Order: sequence, then C-alpha cells, then structure tokens
Amino acid sequence: MIDSSILSRLAETIEKRKNADPDSSYVAKLLHGGQDKILKKVAEESAETIMASKDGDAQHVVRETADLWFHCLVLLAHHNLKPSDVLEELQRREGVSGIEEKASRKTG
Repeated sequence: MIDSSILSRLAETIEKRKNADPDSSYVAKLLHGGQDKILKKVAEESAETIMASKDGDAQHVVRETADLWFHCLVLLAHHNLKPSDVLEELQRREGVSGIEEKASRKTG
C-alpha cells in the first residue's frame, strides 16, 4: 500500500515554495499569479482528467488525476489550508449518505 502521507509532504514542499522566486519555482509562479491563475490550472487539469477518462486509458487517468490533485494542493495552500483539512471533512462524512450529507449543507 502506498503511504498516504505523500499529500502532507507535497503540501509542505508547496508551503516552502510560497516565497520562492517565481522564475525558479512553478509553485511560486502559480501562487504569485494569484487565485485566478490557480483556478485556471485546476479547471484545465479537471478537463484533462475528464478527457482521459472518456478516452478509457487508465494510466492517462492516473497521470491527469495526479496533476489535478497537485493543483488542488496549490489551491489549498493559497487559502492557507492543508490536506488534513480535507481529510477531516471526508472523515466527518464517512458513513453518511451522500444525499443526507448534501441536504445537511442546505441553508434556509
């Protein structure tokens, strides 16, 4: 089984690169570009993941999903969040019907 702490290690690397020179760090370039640049990359990687799925190539799906997750980690860093924040939310939802969970988020 793969060690899931890779998400935390990647998040730590992203955090360290927040103040790096954008000319030498892709992460710094994204973060210095602001939220719109990050969101554009998340949207792009989402679309590429969808297209890989439609093509039916499992390895391509894996690679594109890795790209998507990476860019989502950059987005979390932009908001000063960590993978553990998302994992805690998933744990909170564990065992709860998706329909029930979604209904609990509706405000009156």
